[in-house]
Amino acid sequence: MSDKVINVGLIGAGYIAGWHAEALKLVPGARLAAVCDLSASAAEGLAGAHGARAFSSVEDLIASGAVEAVHILTPPDSHAALARKCLAAGLHVLIEKPVALSGDETAGIASVARAAGRYFAAGHNFLGLPSYLRLKDQIARGELGRISSAEITWALPLAPLRSGPYGLWLLREPRNLLLELGPHLFAFAHDLFGPVTVTGVYLSKPVALPGAGTRPQSWRITAEAGGVDLAFNLQLVETVDDRSLILRGSSGLARLDYAADVLTVAHENTADLVLNPFLRQMGAAWGHLCDGAGNAARQVGSLNRKSPYALGFVGSFEAFYTAIRTGEPLDARFDGVAAEAVMRAIDAAIALMPDQGRETWAAPKARRKPKPTALVIGGTGFLGRDLTRALVARGQDVRVLSRGAHGPFDDLPESVETCAVSLRDEAGLSRAMEGVEVVYNLARALGTSWEECLENDVAVSDRIARAALAAGVGRFVYTGTIASYDMSNPQTVITESTPFAPDMRDRNLYARSKAECERRLWEMAREHGLPLTIARPGIVVGHGGPLQHWGIGRWHGAGAVRLWGSGDNPLPFVLIGDVSDALIRMGESRAAPGQSFNLVGDVPLSARSYFNAIHMRLGARIRVSSGNLTAMWAADAVKSTLKTYALRRPGVIRASRRDWQSRAHFAPFDNAKPKALLGWQPVSNHEEFLQEAVDRAGLIGF
Repeated sequence: MSDKVINVGLIGAGYIAGWHAEALKLVPGARLAAVCDLSASAAEGLAGAHGARAFSSVEDLIASGAVEAVHILTPPDSHAALARKCLAAGLHVLIEKPVALSGDETAGIASVARAAGRYFAAGHNFLGLPSYLRLKDQIARGELGRISSAEITWALPLAPLRSGPYGLWLLREPRNLLLELGPHLFAFAHDLFGPVTVTGVYLSKPVALPGAGTRPQSWRITAEAGGVDLAFNLQLVETVDDRSLILRGSSGLARLDYAADVLTVAHENTADLVLNPFLRQMGAAWGHLCDGAGNAARQVGSLNRKSPYALGFVGSFEAFYTAIRTGEPLDARFDGVAAEAVMRAIDAAIALMPDQGRETWAAPKARRKPKPTALVIGGTGFLGRDLTRALVARGQDVRVLSRGAHGPFDDLPESVETCAVSLRDEAGLSRAMEGVEVVYNLARALGTSWEECLENDVAVSDRIARAALAAGVGRFVYTGTIASYDMSNPQTVITESTPFAPDMRDRNLYARSKAECERRLWEMAREHGLPLTIARPGIVVGHGGPLQHWGIGRWHGAGAVRLWGSGDNPLPFVLIGDVSDALIRMGESRAAPGQSFNLVGDVPLSARSYFNAIHMRLGARIRVSSGNLTAMWAADAVKSTLKTYALRRPGVIRASRRDWQSRAHFAPFDNAKPKALLGWQPVSNHEEFLQEAVDRAGLIGF
């Protein structure tokens, strides 16, 4: 094998790019050399963390000659064009699933790859798992006998279906859900049994998206391949994570948990009727113990760089770069033939979708053009969607800033205008504020370092405020967070006059970043006359909100949560409708400019009471355990030390013990100020609160 190192570029710097970048560190003969994204700051952020070059256009990346291979990690509707361009330029290409939008598009990519003499690989990452290779080896040795049926399941909650953001490519059409998730399932079937023939599609559990029709949350697809009966299951409601492949054979039954990289195989044994069931279960337990211990040792030894999800990427990347370096054919798990076959099978499933999966929801035609007097930045998020609709209900036209033309307001064409402006374009922001009387800045960005927070949250907040000053808007409402307070002392009653700590460096990044945004905005208000009002919502619940709310505790899937603390103290819950009402009052009241308001509701509900209500009213008992905040703080300190000195990651934040205690919201709040100055009246009736927070919230999805 050649010792040559392949220089790699990532096209797209979103969430999945971080996984690719980390996995490449573990792949011999490959080096991350460049990151390309339309957002120069996103490209620079990821590239800087990995010693790579940053580009903001694919053309510049290609012309630089900096890379020999690229991973295409952009939205799926851009994959085919980008792949053809890169292959024609002489680059090898690996494409995240789905590699394209159809079998024909995939075949076109493969054709260009052959003509260019370059490798094209599909990012079917779960086929790279060590446990999957062990399963294939057992099948080849005949240990499962003749396989008669297989059931391949992806049961994992898809939060955007219930709480947004709704402008994602994933949610634009019902078929996009299958295009996005189906390749995981169909890739297993094709690799094990050959071409898949789809025989039926059943859809259920529809969920209504604001202004965009419905989407199915349950998909059951029947098929056949190589004489094996297949059942594919997609379950996207709030469910226990079950991403599994079950094979039933004449000599054994195998279950691969591909999310956890665990393979268990059950065989019959020759013991008598008394010992037979015992030995069978002990055999399964032994398999779980071996894989569990092996995975734990591997993750501890690698400081979690070899998690099951990471290992899948590593396995697929190793196959890709081994082929490039040796000149040998690409592993059939990932080659163009497999990629096309998978997409052809998905094409067939889409063709058989029943009517409810083919819904073509058409937005009503506008009889007039909106004349916005309010601008909502962050309008496609949980709070922004509710605020926008509340403003429209009060007779106002609204302009919403969005990343693209797609948003959750297509049903309100006469009242809501969607405006695609980058939050880094100050002049564009000022233009978007023309004719606007009040700006609501609900935007936020979660960084993994203080430098990222300064660039993507604080600097953006500054830029929006400067644009508002330039546009001469009458009101500027900014949403901070109660998380910036020190809430560790139950004897302290927090009011708007309670100061933040003068030194926030020992606080978590979100609390610190929001506090810094506030500090700078108040400075602009004093020095430049920014007409500022600040809202600090509590734990916001209600329709469109998530079940897995991290303001309450640390979640482990949809069915288990470790609370911040014991969970017995009242939490600062507030209904989404009450928050929107308060924000609108801040935009209208003469008493609001120059003031801050803590938006905390009037129903004193503890975390345990909240989860008991979910159990009693929805029939869903969530496993709730208390969290020892001192132990959590100590564990976080160890992790921070390892990240700093073992992984050599710069700027790792170590939150103080007081910060961890603040997550439990021990300190109570006094909400008298918004009531007195704004006339705000949040829901105070316990039953009415639970109806909105639980019954009508759509927490489970069906």
